[in-house]
Amino acid sequence: MNGKDVFTVLDDTYLPQMAELYRSAFAGGPWNDDWSDEAQLTEYMKEISHSCNALNFGLIRDGRLIALSVGMIRHWWEGTNYNIEELCVSPDMQGTGIGTAFMGMISAEVKKRGLAGIFLQTDNDKPAYGFYLKNGFNELESHVSLYKKV
Repeated sequence: MNGKDVFTVLDDTYLPQMAELYRSAFAGGPWNDDWSDEAQLTEYMKEISHSCNALNFGLIRDGRLIALSVGMIRHWWEGTNYNIEELCVSPDMQGTGIGTAFMGMISAEVKKRGLAGIFLQTDNDKPAYGFYLKNGFNELESHVSLYKKV
């Protein structure tokens, strides 16, 4: 990280940069997501970044969005959390410590806002899984994600 990096709450003016960063971060392996449908990508970014109690963070370097976290504040009986829907770092910045620094900034901001914690889901066969464990996240052994194709 350098002294010119700015941690900020993202608003709608960043939507095109958010979509482009997301596309580039997940286009390559191991995800290989095909976000070539611009309209579909734009609608997805709008949906997740405009949810009820949305809270979206970004890290800006030299006017360029290099990391983003799209999520929401969610109230639960155990406390109020920041739920991350999507988090990514620009592919040219991965492996440089930017992700860990960004996660530290998110954690500090979440704590400053009086929230109890951060919740997210990821695949345990992807590099992100190890990244989150390294950054202090714990696997919820009794939590299971389910899906039904219709």
